[in-house]
Amino acid sequence: MARLLTEIFSPGILVAGLLIAVAWHSAESVRQAVTMGLVAVASASLLPMYYILRGVRRRRWTDKHLVVHSQRRWPLLIILLSTAGGTATLALAGAPRQLLALIASMLASLLVAVPVTVLLRWGISIHALVAAGTVAALCVVFGPALAVLLPLAPAVGWARVALGEHTIGQVVAGGVLGAAATGLLFPLLA
Repeated sequence: MARLLTEIFSPGILVAGLLIAVAWHSAESVRQAVTMGLVAVASASLLPMYYILRGVRRRRWTDKHLVVHSQRRWPLLIILLSTAGGTATLALAGAPRQLLALIASMLASLLVAVPVTVLLRWGISIHALVAAGTVAALCVVFGPALAVLLPLAPAVGWARVALGEHTIGQVVAGGVLGAAATGLLFPLLA
């Protein structure tokens, strides 16, 4: 069950789904939703996932979830840089304010998580960060009825601890950071 939760609710999948939903919700036209959604998903999900999977195929990393903490430096930096590039591209392209605010808040959470993980060598759970952030963002955009999804975040956190890939503290830190970025910062920017 823990492995299934980790795979189904992996950061790349949740980020892609969330960005598509918010692009669709905030765009003025179908064309804008598709164009801006693709830019956001490519930069914050697809390009980082491609980089990680390519590294796994070339045996630079042991697995796509980067459970070996010493292997996280470059993938996390690529995720950070790619998301920053996507944020800048969306800003220059005149993306809907809500989509731009969402990806900017995601970038802000990475600006905290990446240095802590890389420099302090304490692995904040990106799975927990993204799961909690996704639930918070969905509630911000689509209303409190989506609070029914709240159990998703602790379930993902449990899975990461059960698999021995994070400590409870790392999962809690990820969850708090993700929820704060999209539950507090995102609405302020939007």
